[in-house]
Amino acid sequence: MTTRITSENDLDYSEQPARRSVVPETKSAFRTTELAVYVLAVLGVLIAAAVTNRNDGEAGFDAQHAWLYVTLLTVGYLISRGLAKSGSGNRRDA
Repeated sequence: MTTRITSENDLDYSEQPARRSVVPETKSAFRTTELAVYVLAVLGVLIAAAVTNRNDGEAGFDAQHAWLYVTLLTVGYLISRGLAKSGSGNRRDA
């Protein structure tokens, strides 16, 4: 004996397990423009430090300042990624 379904209302969905997506809400770091901007900014700071001459007695852009700026850029990047992920949960948590 076969059962004939006459409308979609006759379907029983209670027996079927619910489907869940396992895709995270935020993008991975490699897929964001933040990473590209960060890398370009670090390269810009390091290149500027390399090509800037510092003569005695003049304020210049030396390696110590360059690495300080790279550290600040890194902290800013880490904070921005943390903020991007802090408010979003993983869909597996639901």
